[in-house]
Amino acid sequence: MSVTTAFLFPGQGAQEVGMASSVMVASAAAKAIFAEADDILGISLSNIILEGPAEELMRSHNAQPAILTASVALLRALEERMGDSMPVPSFVAGHSLGEYTALVAARAIDFAQALRLVRRRGELMQAAAESTPSGMTALIGLSLNAARAACEGTGAQVANSNSEQQVVIAGPKDALDLAIERAKIAGARRALPLDVAGAFHTEVMRPAQDEMDRLFAETVFSGPSVPVICNTTATPLVNADDIRGELADQLCGCVYWQQSIEYMAANGVERYIEIGPGKVLTSLVKRIATGAEAVAIGDLDALATLA
Repeated sequence: MSVTTAFLFPGQGAQEVGMASSVMVASAAAKAIFAEADDILGISLSNIILEGPAEELMRSHNAQPAILTASVALLRALEERMGDSMPVPSFVAGHSLGEYTALVAARAIDFAQALRLVRRRGELMQAAAESTPSGMTALIGLSLNAARAACEGTGAQVANSNSEQQVVIAGPKDALDLAIERAKIAGARRALPLDVAGAFHTEVMRPAQDEMDRLFAETVFSGPSVPVICNTTATPLVNADDIRGELADQLCGCVYWQQSIEYMAANGVERYIEIGPGKVLTSLVKRIATGAEAVAIGDLDALATLA
């Protein structure tokens, strides 16, 4: 009996020097994705991915296309290795940046278009972050509603609803500091600063919105071949207009990851395959959909295990 499967794709923060290097060597399909990325962007993105330095890879305008490229390369290597036995997902989803990878996997956008979009998205988000000192902090042990209450009136916002025990808040530095103080009073066990350029998925990113909206209007999207569970509503995207609206909304809006996994679990998903660098989403699935199978495919060994 077949297992109902979802593919998951990681977002910014998952990057590390050398990610997907083993499949680049072993898989012609993966190697072709790296070469295509270099050609499209006119830079040696593959060299930044494979050799760093880490400080250069971490910058948003490099990190975002790098994670997209590594994730798609792993997906293509998996397809190449498994052939007709490749699992057919019932849903795909990606966390923040990973939503673009999910759209590529669902054939709603081609890799070249997605790569150009995320490169510009990264540039604009980096610029917005540099213009307003800001940050993101993971609250451990505080509910979504309590985190919202802690942010209310401060200028900070809930940026990621990752699990029942982890909500990320973000905003300008002074606003975030005040919201963290209120969150601790409300019962947050820990407040962990995230190593990111600025307050993603908040109004700090608003200066990036106009140009991204123009780029979305110019981009050809197709109806996805597989339902894509969108970040901002945790419901399926079904047509091109929905996709444009979602990508626009998620730039300054909250990523409802816990609710996305809950939606898929409620609709019969029993196995989640995270394709890309890191294992963050796999860890979150185990907290949200207890009892479900979750596996991370980030290198050749993991690829061989699944195949």
